[in-house]
Amino acid sequence: MKNFVVKTLANAVALAVAVWLLDKITLTGDSTGKKTLTLLAVALLFGLVNFLVKPIVQVLTFPLFILTLGLITLVVNALMLLLTSWLADKLDVSFHVEGFWTAVLGGLIISIVSWALNVALPDHKD
Repeated sequence: MKNFVVKTLANAVALAVAVWLLDKITLTGDSTGKKTLTLLAVALLFGLVNFLVKPIVQVLTFPLFILTLGLITLVVNALMLLLTSWLADKLDVSFHVEGFWTAVLGGLIISIVSWALNVALPDHKD
């Protein structure tokens, strides 16, 4: 349970950095508290998409992974971010990613921030 909370908070921080750096990734809310709750909801949704959908997409794109020496991972991450944006829209959560290239850059930012947070907060499975 602790690991789930830490990973969700790391996703929230990574998403916040992407929202802060990129104008075309938007998160709206009336107050800081509402934005924080929205960000946590999006982080949960993003984690769910990465847990359920991403492994299937990775298996289906495995030949492309080998052919592109792993660069297809940027496209897969972008698609997961776009799927999260689409689901957020359907669930009436105020999060939007505008365009594929913004999603590619956002996915790259989220991956780097998540990696850095996972290095700083190692996973202790005792």
